[in-house]
Amino acid sequence: MSHTFQVSDKAIKGDGNELGLVPTTKEGEVYDGSDTVARDAVFGEITEKGPNYRNLGTVALMMKTQIGLGVLSIPAVFDVLGLIPGVICLITIAVITTWSDYMVGIFKLRHREVYSIDDAGGLMFGQIGRIVFGTAFCLYWVFVAGSGMLGISIGLNAVSTHGACTAAFVAVAAIAGFLLASIQTLGRISWLAWVGLTCIITAIMTLTIAVGVQDRPSAAPQTGPWVSDYRLAKSPSFADASSALSSLVFAYAGTPAFFSIVSEMRDPRHYTRSLIICQSGVTATYIAIGCVVYYYCGSYVASPALGSAGAVMKKVCYGFAMPGLLVTTTLVIHLPSKYIFVRLLRGSKHLTQPTFLHWGIWFGCNFSIAAVAYIIASSIPVFGGLVSLIGALLGTLLSFQPMGCMWLYDNWRKGKAERTTKWRLMVWWSIFVVVSGSFLMIAGTYGSIVGIIDSYKASGGSAAFSCADNSNSVGHQ
Repeated sequence: MSHTFQVSDKAIKGDGNELGLVPTTKEGEVYDGSDTVARDAVFGEITEKGPNYRNLGTVALMMKTQIGLGVLSIPAVFDVLGLIPGVICLITIAVITTWSDYMVGIFKLRHREVYSIDDAGGLMFGQIGRIVFGTAFCLYWVFVAGSGMLGISIGLNAVSTHGACTAAFVAVAAIAGFLLASIQTLGRISWLAWVGLTCIITAIMTLTIAVGVQDRPSAAPQTGPWVSDYRLAKSPSFADASSALSSLVFAYAGTPAFFSIVSEMRDPRHYTRSLIICQSGVTATYIAIGCVVYYYCGSYVASPALGSAGAVMKKVCYGFAMPGLLVTTTLVIHLPSKYIFVRLLRGSKHLTQPTFLHWGIWFGCNFSIAAVAYIIASSIPVFGGLVSLIGALLGTLLSFQPMGCMWLYDNWRKGKAERTTKWRLMVWWSIFVVVSGSFLMIAGTYGSIVGIIDSYKASGGSAAFSCADNSNSVGHQ
């Protein structure tokens, strides 16, 4: 006798197994605990023969989505803004994105059919919203995958002392990312997240200790007395400041991935708790690493930051970081691939049953995303510029404006009748999130493009599809 799990209506009220799989039986049957079939609002029937899309624990995956490439650019951001403005801007963006992440969980509980941000866009703005947000979602993660491959190539160059052509290292990163991203469910990838999170934190802690005990950073003059030229406050140009803020947005722009994470959670009631742990740990890590590395390195901090502590420690730091960079690349290839896969097969048996069409489309999606990301990584081989461009153009669009609109969508009509003080404050807050996100998107994109152009003009700029060593980029000009 088989039974069916269905999502409980108690999810809307906040009690019961929110978004859980609730066992049911046919009339007159007695439930014996031997269920082999489940039904989900997004994935439909989940059987033992196919992948279990509802088997995910979250904290490690959420933290690995955040702590990855973004943390490697934070010391360079402080070099642009100055230490105090840098910390203030980081905390401000942390607060806004934490609220945005929280809204993802709330919106998902209220609209159980939502799988990705394009579903939310469809509810709020119709077919145009679905297309715009869906396209932005795919482009964002493809660009992040490209920056991940670029980061891996920098690491391989550092560890091997430029042992091969950089374009070949990017190709190796693309192939490895494709193979690991083809693991079908986030639940099965979550153990990789623990490995990657441990490795990347070990790498940046090693870097932090190394810059504190060394005489001077590797890019600083190696003869004569030297004192760090860090500044508590600086006066950057509009373009430089906008680009720096975009890098901070990118460091917190795991928000669009949280739709997929909450959709595959075993128990979505734990989402908010996991989010608080994630954002608290991420923010503390960012502040500690950014402040210490910038304090000791000043304007001679490298981008990515792992190259700041000398030739030997660069090898050590990148050696620790390589698994973390690979896991980041794996996740950000998996996310858009899963999105396209679900969109193509949603509502059909092929989504959850291991048919030939199921596997063909799944591997095709992963290969296509990895191939496009490889082209991007090879075409824009400037790590800092690529990170800030992604954060400005797409990270902001997917982490600020939609979440303000989501609150207004769910609460505008209901609260308009009573107009309580709390409702008024939340309306203004939601509008602020939308407006500030729009400003950062426009200004940051401009600043990032200017920065990329300047990098190509400077002596440190490298050409597209180049074999040149890309592991010696420094923020100091």
